Amino acid sequence: MEHHHKPGLRVRLRITAARRRAWLSAGLHSACRKPPRRDPSDSVHKVARREIGGGHRRPPRPAAPSSAAFSCPEKFRNFQLQEEYDTYDDEVHFLVQLPFLWNRTKIIEIVAAKDVIFALAQSGLCAAFNRTTNKRICYLNISPDEVIRSLFYNKNNDSLITVSVYESDRFSSLKCRTTPIEYIRRGHLNDGFPLFETESLKYPGFVEFDDVNGKVLTFSAQDSTYKVFDLKNYNFLYSICDKNIQEIKISPGIMLVIYQKTNCHVPLTILSIEDGTPLKTFSQLLHRNRKVDFIEQFNEKLLVKQDKENLQIIDVRNSDLIEVNKTEFMTPSAFIFLYENNLFLTFCNRTVAAWNFRGELVTSFEDHELWHPNCNTNNIYITADQDLIISYCKVSNQAVTDCIDTEAGEASSMGSINMSNIFTGKCVAKISPSDPTLTVAPRTRGDKSRSTIRSTVSEALEDITALFYDEDRNEIYTGNSKGLVHVWSN
Repeated sequence: MEHHHKPGLRVRLRITAARRRAWLSAGLHSACRKPPRRDPSDSVHKVARREIGGGHRRPPRPAAPSSAAFSCPEKFRNFQLQEEYDTYDDEVHFLVQLPFLWNRTKIIEIVAAKDVIFALAQSGLCAAFNRTTNKRICYLNISPDEVIRSLFYNKNNDSLITVSVYESDRFSSLKCRTTPIEYIRRGHLNDGFPLFETESLKYPGFVEFDDVNGKVLTFSAQDSTYKVFDLKNYNFLYSICDKNIQEIKISPGIMLVIYQKTNCHVPLTILSIEDGTPLKTFSQLLHRNRKVDFIEQFNEKLLVKQDKENLQIIDVRNSDLIEVNKTEFMTPSAFIFLYENNLFLTFCNRTVAAWNFRGELVTSFEDHELWHPNCNTNNIYITADQDLIISYCKVSNQAVTDCIDTEAGEASSMGSINMSNIFTGKCVAKISPSDPTLTVAPRTRGDKSRSTIRSTVSEALEDITALFYDEDRNEIYTGNSKGLVHVWSN
């Protein structure tokens, strides 16, 4: 691949066409939902997943701290609150016709592409900001009745894909649109074009963007057809039509097709991601009358976990089996596969852990208790080298004491932004409300490009709902429950 953009966290994203009532009550956002046709007893839908990798995949690295990791404290030294962007203003009422888009809601997703920052609110309103001028460029809702569900930055052609629903069809189906970043920078949104117009993406259909393999997977529930497209040019590649398919999982170079399970086994097929050629067909034995927590594929390793049973790691090449005791491996709420390092992260009850595919716990993280009890991967960023995790975390006990409101006697809702080494588990840097050196960056006389910052540092660290790290600019962008976006850098 000739592109040199570093892959970020949002490299695999599945958006499901949810029922109207469901997405209204859930705040319109359904990223990384599991696909349709699941067995009611199957809890695999609990597991949301983001998979990291892409481009030319290098050989797996040894699980040791990289040299870049040691520079992390210096990299984040003297971070200050630099800018504040507001997603909402009076212009919203003139640009969109849906009243619920006028209401201030939390930021659920932030994506950055070069000098443009995109902030998506839970209402479905999406704003683009120019990081150089610190002005809002435009709203991406080009139709007055458009509700944007999710964003995907396609580094292959430097464009942004929006996935939306519309009042005109009762919010029943997903519509995709791609717009080059340069057009957005100029405010020329109408120069973008729709994608996958031939596909019926009504519930429970979905579209999934896979940056690891450079593919797009769609599912049309109307005719039970999966289709694969090229992410570089959106050309159709092949289709899979089978009503017995329950799920398709994507891994580097392959797809795992999971069929509807019987009482004691589940049929599986591994396909080539490039042309859909079957590479291996087999059945995986299951414990009778135990619900399936998850089935995941990572290269040649198959991970199977059932309720109240041990984790099984099966090598599909030779059927070698490794079991991890159920008391040691709890069913996580989310996975992140780290392709470069042959590891995977699990998120469970605010804690993060790194595992290898021998079933060994590689890293337990210190001082990295996640703020949100149910993992929200929009609050987590993994660096391109896969050596650093940046998350919105609960502050330590001492910091909590420091942040107590002495008049009200109540603990503050402030958290901290923690940067931890994935190999050692050590917290190497943090943006914390208890840091006395953390301030709003001072303005220089005559600098008219700065935004107006109305929040204090403490207020900017309250109830962060989305986080993104721009590695090229060494800046962290956070969004909060008030619809504000903050820029942290040195």
